[in-house]
Amino acid sequence: MITPMARKQKPPLTWKLLGTGSATLSGIAVRKLTDAAWYAALGKTPPKNPAAPGVSWPEALAWAAFSGLTVAGGRLLAARGAAAAYQSLTGKLPPGVNEAG
Repeated sequence: MITPMARKQKPPLTWKLLGTGSATLSGIAVRKLTDAAWYAALGKTPPKNPAAPGVSWPEALAWAAFSGLTVAGGRLLAARGAAAAYQSLTGKLPPGVNEAG
């Protein structure tokens, strides 16, 4: 028997605002913190374009690894914080978030 496809439900406006707002703010904060940490560690600004010919391979790879790790960590922190805030406000998990992953 063929069953009709279930309709996708639209996420509530509260979840859209929390998710988008936390992602935007964390992106800005992580970028500033990453740049500041790079400068504090090496005494120079991070490469604007790691693919540019004037940037050495070790520096380009280090920047890619460092910025990738911090951005992923920031996104995780923001997503978990937004989900916790949504659950606190509504008493239930946001759409698409499972209890134990």
